[in-house]
Formats: sequence, C-alpha cells, structure tokens
Amino acid sequence: MDVGKVVLAYSGGLDTTASIIWLREKYGAEVITVTVDVGQEEDFAEVERRAYRAGASRHYTVDARREFVDRFVVPAIIMNGFYEGKYPLGTALARPLIVEKMVEVARREGATAIAHGSTSKGNDQVRFDVTLGALADDIRLVAPVREWRLTRAESVELLRAHGLEVPEKRGQYSIDSNLWSRSIEGGALDDPWAEPPEEVFRWTVSPTVAPDTPEYVEVGFESGVPTSINGERMDPMTAIHVLNGVGGRHGVGRLDHIENRLVGFKSREVYEAPAAVILYEAHRDLEKAVLTPYELRFKWFQLDPTWADLVYRGLWVEPLREVLQSAGHALNRYVTGTVRVRLYRGSVTVVGRASEYSPYSRDVADYDKGWYLSAEEARGFITVHSLHSVMALKKRRPGHGPV
Repeated sequence: MDVGKVVLAYSGGLDTTASIIWLREKYGAEVITVTVDVGQEEDFAEVERRAYRAGASRHYTVDARREFVDRFVVPAIIMNGFYEGKYPLGTALARPLIVEKMVEVARREGATAIAHGSTSKGNDQVRFDVTLGALADDIRLVAPVREWRLTRAESVELLRAHGLEVPEKRGQYSIDSNLWSRSIEGGALDDPWAEPPEEVFRWTVSPTVAPDTPEYVEVGFESGVPTSINGERMDPMTAIHVLNGVGGRHGVGRLDHIENRLVGFKSREVYEAPAAVILYEAHRDLEKAVLTPYELRFKWFQLDPTWADLVYRGLWVEPLREVLQSAGHALNRYVTGTVRVRLYRGSVTVVGRASEYSPYSRDVADYDKGWYLSAEEARGFITVHSLHSVMALKKRRPGHGPV
C-alpha cells in the first residue's frame, strides 16, 4: 500500500522508531518525523539523530510548551480539570496540540498521511484519530503498531535487523510526561493491591523523607489564571515550574488511581503532578470564596466534570467543550485574589484566602458581634425554607397526621 509522504508522531522510543522502518518497507512511504515539545524532558537532539538513523527523510522538533500552557493547561485550571476527581488530564491535554502541529507539518510538506504509534488498547489512539478527523479529514491516518499488531519483541527484532540501537526501555513501566504531569503504568503497577515502588517517581520525594517543616506558598490568581507566586508576578508556565519544584520536594502530587479507560476497561494509573494538585486546590478554594452558591454548584457539579470527561475521551474538538469552557471563563471573571497553602509531607492544605470580590463578611460571620436575624425573622425564614418538605411529608404520612 503506497501512502506517499507520511508525517509520523515521533517520540524516539521503540514503537515509533520501528514505525519508521515499517512505514518505509510496508507502505513505501517517505517518512517525516515530528516531535512536539510539551515539556517532556527529552534529549531532543538525540531523538532527532535516532529518527534519521532509522530512515526519516526530515525531522521537525516543535517547541509548543507555551502554547500548551496557554491554550490547554490554563483552561484546565479554570475548569478544575480532574478526570474522575483524580487524574489531572496531562496526556489527554497534550494530544490534540500534537495532532495540530503534525497537520501543520503535513500541509507544509505536502504529505498525504499522518501516522502514530498507538496500540488498539490505549486511549491515545482515540485522541489522535478524532482530532485528525476533525482538523484534516483529507489526510489519511496510518497506525502501524495497531494495524499490524506489532509486539515489543517484533519491534526489537526489526531494529536489530537494520543495525539500529534498541532504545533503552525505562524499566518495566510505560511513562508519558509533559510539563503538567507524569503518568506511569504497567509492570508492578498492574497489581492494584501493590503499593507503587519508589522507583516509578521522579518529580517528587517520598512524603516519609520530605522535610519535617511545613512550607507556605501564596498563589495569586487573576480571573482564575495563576499570575504570581509569593507575591512575585510570573506567567503561568513559570508558575508551574516553580510549583513543580517546591511541591516535589515536599512529596506533593503523587496520585494513585483506578481509572475507567475510554476503551472499556479499568486500569491502574499512577501520576506525579505537584503543580496541578497545588493549583487545583488553591483555585477551587478561591472559587468557593468568590462565587455564589448557585454559580459554584453549577460549575463544580455540571460544567467541570463534563468538560474533563470530554477532554479525557479525546473530544477536545467537541463543540460542547468550547461552550463549557467559555462558561467557565465567564464564571471566573471575578475569581481574583490570593490563596495561601501549606505544603507538608505530601499534603496541600489551604490555610488562608483573600479576594476583594468575595461576599464573605466578618461582620456578618462573627458570632459574638456579628449580624443576627431576630427571633421572629429566624422562625419565618425556617418556616418558608422548609415548607415544601414539611407539607409533602404530612401528605405522605398515614392518615395525613401531623409531623
């Protein structure tokens, strides 16, 4: 099957390196590789050399870190983007942007196909395929590992047959990272009863050896966007780097999660996301201080979980995601202020918050000298507040007797 020029999402790992050879030999393709830098801490020069050694005709390294933060991570902060209350949507956020960059390269190079190295068991295949179909349905999709059911052993054999070095596998685990999170799965983690071994973590120290002295951090927000740390103004990307560092040294951000995968089964996932955990905790607290009860409940129980679910399921292109996100931004218009958190041995605790837009009033809340309802007003309020419930209960009691 001749596909002409094909643009391959290239990580430099075993599967995508084998895919270069497979695409050339089985599809007669000229392979152009693209590595999108979203903060995954790779040696990009070595990744490029590996692509050329495997037979790529051209390689692109695209620095998309700032775009990733501004267009994907910041909305996730505003939407409190935890899938199923636990996963901070790291990999799921990055995939649509990677596809966008691949399409840009495909247009520039006149490619007729785009390829990725996902298997038929993972979530990423959906995120790649759906986004490509929405952005460029005239470009063909090729997934060599999925279509040919390539095993790791077959990929290793293929590389050795061509005299290529087999990329070192990072232990028994499958790891994906960007500047927002690290996701780790496989190996010993497949046993949901087993405690994650210390070797899977890289960004965080164990809470058992973290400093025994708490550290306090003040996070400033403007309209829901983090804009300062400890009074020093900085852009969100810098703030994320700072919080990953400070949170990591206190063991903050380790997440162990039984996840309902998009493809129909449960998996055990372990994540590291210090900045995400700190920012979500602080942002939610500031929302609670500023929003009315109706705004807060609508956003937390309707908008946020639906948005996170769509993103996790590879539906960044879904129009409803844009509507929900616009509503989230509108509700965060006045979510401006500072939140003080205490970091201590793996925990994040909000210990203070201040916002000029918060309806909180100490004069009202103070029990000693604050504002009070009169006894008559209190009785009237309680009667009206409970009238529907009391009347319904009366009607449902045998004989319609008094409560």
